[in-house]
Formats: sequence, C-alpha cells, structure tokens
Amino acid sequence: MSEAPQPLAARQALPRWTALIPVGLLTIILVFFAKGLTLDPHALPTMMVDRPMPAFELQPISDEIPNLSPDKLRGRVTLVNVFGSWCVSCVAEHPILMDISRAGIVEVHGVDWRDTPRDGSAWLARYGNPYSSAGLDADSRLAIDLGVTGAPETFLVDANGRIRYKQIGPITPEIWDDTLLPMIRLLEQEAT
Repeated sequence: MSEAPQPLAARQALPRWTALIPVGLLTIILVFFAKGLTLDPHALPTMMVDRPMPAFELQPISDEIPNLSPDKLRGRVTLVNVFGSWCVSCVAEHPILMDISRAGIVEVHGVDWRDTPRDGSAWLARYGNPYSSAGLDADSRLAIDLGVTGAPETFLVDANGRIRYKQIGPITPEIWDDTLLPMIRLLEQEAT
C-alpha cells in the first residue's frame, strides 16, 4: 500500500532561520561597499616604498643629456620623474619640474618611458630640461620594476638609494609645498 501524498506546504517548509540568509548576504555586501567609500581612490599602493631603487641600465636620450645611472641616485636626496613625450599630463607638470630644478633644492632625474630618443630629446628641447640626468626606458623594464602605472610618476629617493615616496600623477604646487618639500627636508636631516 502506498503512502498518501503530503500537502505541498509540508514538503517545502524550510527552517525559519533560512529567511535570514539574504539579509545576512546583503549586510556583508553593504559593509564592503561602505568600507570602499572610505578609501582614497588616488592612493594606489606601491610595493617599492622603503625599498632600494632597482638596478637598471638605461639608454641615453641624446649625447647632450647626461645618462641616468644608479650611481647618480646615491649620496643625496633625489627625485626620479617618469615622463614621456606622448604624455599630456607631463606637459602640465613640466613647469613645476623646471621651477624645482631652478631652485636647486633637489636634483631631478628623468626616465623617458616608452619613447624614442628622437621624441624624448625633441620634447625636452621644446619644453626645457629640468633633469640633471635622464635615460630612455623604451622597453619599460625599469617602469615595470618600479610598478609604474602611468606617466607622470615621481619617486623620492633618499641618500642611500631607497625609494621613500611615490607620487602618482602630476606634481602640483600644493603637492610640492605640502608633501614633497617637507619630506625632502626631513630626509636631508636624516642623511646628516
């Protein structure tokens, strides 16, 4: 003899706590969303801060511009600026770099990224050369080692050749006055 079929409601009855699963999932999603809203979208993490500048060998941009080499980043606080002739933001940043270079507070070195020697040297001839030395990173080897995500990016390097700060995007007068200059002064005091 077969059993009588149970009513549909009895077969599909779920424990009452299962109704809380969607509420719990929604709560978790809202917590992650709220946390994301508190983060600075301009602050990209970098693994290179407080690490030595990676070893590199760059091509010269031209015979008139001293080539950037690792030994030029030791013994004093320096800025290493990644730029390119194709970079619109680099044009906007360039007058600030010229002012920093003229002031003589810190040596500025350039890494011409994903460019040709002809384009890089023509760009510097057109806008002026703020760099004590500059090298060509046409194949992006140094940029990859530094974790460059776009140009311009600037690295503050201490007298021991360690990267102490990474500026993503153009240096503005505010960034120079409020961030970079105070850090340079502090690093110079540490070096003495």
